[in-house]
Amino acid sequence: MRLKDQACVVVGAGQTPGETIGNGRAAAITYAREGARLLLVDIDEALALETQSMIADEGFSAKVMTANVTREDDCRAITTTAVDHFGRIDVLHYNVGKSQGDSEVTELGRENWTDIMEMNLTGCYLCCKYALPIMREQKSGVITAISSMAADGAHMNMTYGVSKSGMNSLVQSMAIHNASHGIRINAIMPGLMDTPMAIERRASEQNRARDEIRADRARQVPLLGRQGTGWDVANAALFLASSEASYITGICLPVDGGLSARAHL
Repeated sequence: MRLKDQACVVVGAGQTPGETIGNGRAAAITYAREGARLLLVDIDEALALETQSMIADEGFSAKVMTANVTREDDCRAITTTAVDHFGRIDVLHYNVGKSQGDSEVTELGRENWTDIMEMNLTGCYLCCKYALPIMREQKSGVITAISSMAADGAHMNMTYGVSKSGMNSLVQSMAIHNASHGIRINAIMPGLMDTPMAIERRASEQNRARDEIRADRARQVPLLGRQGTGWDVANAALFLASSEASYITGICLPVDGGLSARAHL
């Protein structure tokens, strides 16, 4: 019960429909198992309710709200709702992102650039903007942003990589500015993961079988030649949210089966 009675807000608690579990849903379930009081936030209420139902099936409870992180009023409302329900915010977990419509610069539409940056980076900034004053008043709090190994160097999804690189910089800046308040802020950088966001989109765009895509991705990973899962990201997030990580802030933690280490050989 490493998060017993802690108020945890999971933004992006639903997931892209698919065969496996997504990072946000896995984190929400993991937090519930560790005793957290949960607010599940998603733009799609039905998907958040699915997560709530899975949590209830394990004997735990969670509250649900809908929000669009590209709207500042919605981001403010996330904080207001959490405080109304729990009286505080101990953990803010930001797991919203998209890469659909991305391309290289000369082929990328301005609208696509804006949509991706707004959801991946601006939404993170806005959610933190309103949660941080509550955490400062408490003199405690944890923010974990789900970034990506795409932030490290060139990436086929150009705007996605740029947005995640910006998220890492934002996390490090906020970590320094809020350290004196007892607030810890970190990012997790998943590598090649077997999540619906990764697999379903590629299967649709490339008109290929899911297992073929999984095999191609798994071959690139040094650790046992397998992709990670949403549970791998969730377990890293649980550690960063717990008191076991009480001296850790401002890091961008790869969860990638050694992929980034191999890149530097």
